[in-house]
Amino acid sequence: MGVLLYGYNVGKHSDFHKRLVYMIRTFKKFTITLPLLFLAACTSQTVVSSSTPFIQPPVITAAAISTVTPLPVPTLLPTTVPTPVGGGSGNIVFSSDRAGTYKDVYLMRTDGSQVTRLTWGDSDTLPGPFSPDGKQILFTGSGLTNKFVGVMQADGSQLVHLTNLPNSDDAFPTWSPDGKHIAFTSYRDGNNEIYVMNADGSDPVNLTRNPKDDFAPSWSPDGRQIAFVSDRDNSAGVYSIYIMRSDGSNVLRLTHDFSIDYRPAWSPDGKRIAFYSTQNDQFDIFVVNVDGTGLVDLTKDPSYDMNPSWSPNGERIIFQTNRDGNWEIYMMTADGTHLVNLTNDPADDENPFWQK
Repeated sequence: MGVLLYGYNVGKHSDFHKRLVYMIRTFKKFTITLPLLFLAACTSQTVVSSSTPFIQPPVITAAAISTVTPLPVPTLLPTTVPTPVGGGSGNIVFSSDRAGTYKDVYLMRTDGSQVTRLTWGDSDTLPGPFSPDGKQILFTGSGLTNKFVGVMQADGSQLVHLTNLPNSDDAFPTWSPDGKHIAFTSYRDGNNEIYVMNADGSDPVNLTRNPKDDFAPSWSPDGRQIAFVSDRDNSAGVYSIYIMRSDGSNVLRLTHDFSIDYRPAWSPDGKRIAFYSTQNDQFDIFVVNVDGTGLVDLTKDPSYDMNPSWSPNGERIIFQTNRDGNWEIYMMTADGTHLVNLTNDPADDENPFWQK
């Protein structure tokens, strides 16, 4: 049986399976899956319902749905006024189960203040990055039998489904720098592939077309390349970081350590990629130059450090860690020093993205 990390199927692999099963048993549930590897009728703003772990997405042959369907107007409204947004660098979006069983999307200032809940749902809703203009937020939602990619305004309003194939998981959305396209991971072909679609969800195109798993895309700042994760040159479930052109050509392998390398994030200057890895038998945040040189472990901590996101000026990195006994959002300088806990909440706070 495959393993789900953050709600998305990453396939079978003995070592990876053992590590993640241990992680799942030791800490609270990981459910994006895709993350990472991702069920009751919609009753709220997030148009999702009660959620159980999605073990193995079935193969489907239906064509991708390209029609954008607005979600119902929510019946529950935020109890606080959302922090003003729109292109600044003062906000971080993240997921948390602090309001109950399921993960919802929250917004806070970069000092951890003014936390505002953006979604209400009966299953997990996980944030993606802000749009380049800062006015929208991508997200991964949970349907009855699937995960789907959606978009909302940065105040949590106007949620829209962009993908919604009933028997396929879609997740890990990321914007092109011009905001016109979205890359994401889809299981619609029977394995995880990198797709790109228009920002309204139309015209999805498979970029990878590989029998192994390809997922977690991250667009370069100049829009010419996409970094992603794949086990195409390794045994199943042993993932490395790859880079390809934005049309899917010229695929190059970036990491060669034969550990599990995951969730790449480009630095704003396009010179480095942050990711997390199981090197040294623990999850740490690493950075590497885009030519594969200069690999550095930034966290060096026995806890799990995951899901890095750069500040707009490239001087800081936020990430999630369980070093305090539960998942918290931390900030550090880009050299791994001056760590600060931004959330300090007994609930699990995960999947941070910095507003560009």
